[in-house]
Amino acid sequence: MADIKYYDVILKPVVTEKSMNLMGEKKYTFLVHPEATKSQVKEAVEKMFSGTKVESVNTMNCEGKRKRVRGTFKFGKTAKTKKAVVKLTADSADIEIFEGL
Repeated sequence: MADIKYYDVILKPVVTEKSMNLMGEKKYTFLVHPEATKSQVKEAVEKMFSGTKVESVNTMNCEGKRKRVRGTFKFGKTAKTKKAVVKLTADSADIEIFEGL
């Protein structure tokens, strides 16, 4: 396991129609470091966004997609990613990063 600091765990929020609908249930989706654990994601969210309390974290590993290279018969792959869906407690403050979206 790599020594990852809390500010390196969360890479960016996932902004899709499905993730926006989950925000009504206090669930937020982030792209996270591929080697981050659930406890590291929980710690990072609680430290980066003041007033938040994490109830649970679900993570999923997403394999890279196979892509054609320059129109030939050669193939490459995009990078692997990891997503985390973070559920906040009922008395927790909302995350403000999504306010302008």
